[in-house]
Amino acid sequence: MGSMPAPRTELRIALGQLNPTLGDIDGNLALARKARATAAAEGADLLVLTELFISGYSPEDLALRPAFQAACRRAIEALAADTADGGPGVLIGTPWFEDDKLTNTVALLDGGRIEAVRHKVDLPNYGVFDEKRVFDVGPLPGPVSFRGVRIGVPICEDIWGEEVVECLLETGAEILIVPNGSPYIRDKHDVRLQIAVARVIESELPLIYVNQVGGQDELVFDGASFGLDADRSLAFLMPAFEEAVTTVTYRRGEDGVWSGKGGAFTPPPPADEANWLACVTGLRDYVQKNGFPGVVLGLSGGLDSALCAVMAVDALGADRVHCVMMPSRFTSAESLEDAAACAALLGVRYDVVPIDGVVDGFAAALGDLFAGTEPGVTEENLQSRARGTLLMAMSNKFGAMLLTTGNKSEVSVGYATLYGDMNGGFNPIKDLYKTEVRRLARWRNAERPSQVLGPAGEVVPQRVIDKAPSAELRADQTDADSLPPYEVLDAILEGLVEEEMSVTEIIRRGHDAEIVRQIENMLYAAEHKRRQAAPGTKITEKNFGRDRRYPITNRFRDHG
Repeated sequence: MGSMPAPRTELRIALGQLNPTLGDIDGNLALARKARATAAAEGADLLVLTELFISGYSPEDLALRPAFQAACRRAIEALAADTADGGPGVLIGTPWFEDDKLTNTVALLDGGRIEAVRHKVDLPNYGVFDEKRVFDVGPLPGPVSFRGVRIGVPICEDIWGEEVVECLLETGAEILIVPNGSPYIRDKHDVRLQIAVARVIESELPLIYVNQVGGQDELVFDGASFGLDADRSLAFLMPAFEEAVTTVTYRRGEDGVWSGKGGAFTPPPPADEANWLACVTGLRDYVQKNGFPGVVLGLSGGLDSALCAVMAVDALGADRVHCVMMPSRFTSAESLEDAAACAALLGVRYDVVPIDGVVDGFAAALGDLFAGTEPGVTEENLQSRARGTLLMAMSNKFGAMLLTTGNKSEVSVGYATLYGDMNGGFNPIKDLYKTEVRRLARWRNAERPSQVLGPAGEVVPQRVIDKAPSAELRADQTDADSLPPYEVLDAILEGLVEEEMSVTEIIRRGHDAEIVRQIENMLYAAEHKRRQAAPGTKITEKNFGRDRRYPITNRFRDHG
């Protein structure tokens, strides 16, 4: 009788933390092939790519189209054929239609064929996720066998509970490899790590967590892939918000346990830097993946538009950003100076287009209808709508996408004008409260991440950061005329939106009862505006649009 071959003692695993584009199946296939060539050059045995890589994540209802499913299947089969060359095998995510079921699947490709498929079991159906709407639940999986090693492949949410990993352990898995499409929210890295540690403690198996990078509509994926050894120590940690293919050598110890110790370690960025990079990444990919040549935005001399201009330059470069100041009779000399100073610091194209003539034309057209009424908010909003119309005309004429620049505090309470300053295709600060906007402006003046294209040093004039916010739609106007101080407003909104607290609970934190009830009413009453607002980068657990879905017609008020 022949002797059994000795068990494999080394496996080189390449981790592809990449930026696929949803629906660009040929482009994603090319990206996978390029990564596989890199893996081969590094002597890898296996290339691991992320959840639904070939389609892009998340395809939403596009995944239900038979033509889309078939195109994904063809791409997987073509990549499988490539593996006949004896180079690295590939683990890759794809939609998979078979036996009248559509699943979120990972395919193992090796030896010129599809060796195995494993399907996602735990389909998330909360927050931004609607996977139960699209996919069928897969059966509890056993490991796949790859070149003598039994690999468990739980997919993303499959490790957020115990059941799937427990099944893989019981059926002989030696290593857990987890392909993910895990969107960024603030402090998410620590949450992922805690979940992964829990699964390692239960299974006593090493775990490799591979996450994609890049923007997809409101979602941003931050990468930061990592490995945990069976003793719960970090084996490696890949950079956040950067594409990378990294090869890690796993070795089987004398006790039969695999370890990847000795891999590269890139610490995650601090909170403000992570939020900044998320906003920049989301904006960059929204512009580039949708084929816009650049962006245009109104630069008012205020903080929000200044910060959006900096983000745009960091994302795209100064040559793709066009800033326009549109003064009215209420625009202060200080605002004119500050807008020009901000544009000069960034090196962007800067134009001044006065709006008084346009506003006067609107007023003349409406003169007979408005006769006998007092000027008020309607006339103020005409200024905002004049600016919105002119900016959209520039966008139409030159092809650049219009950025809208309202912060989450304003979006929450409706302190914005429909078809005016809300005009635009994307809002990079939509999920940042005003107090966060001010803090990030100070941070960016002091710091410049290596991933950005904008200049170092001061990019937002200090006077813009320090001065009282104003829409400048009437004489001597400030935001404080209509809203409580932003420190107070944001604390109340955090309670109402992020924490879903009752009015009574927020009042108990020391806030004025009348103000809390007023803010709650404004929050609900502005839902119709938010429903028509541009998408923007998700930063918090409860962004408007994908996460927090409230009815427009809604008479409920929590009177406390």
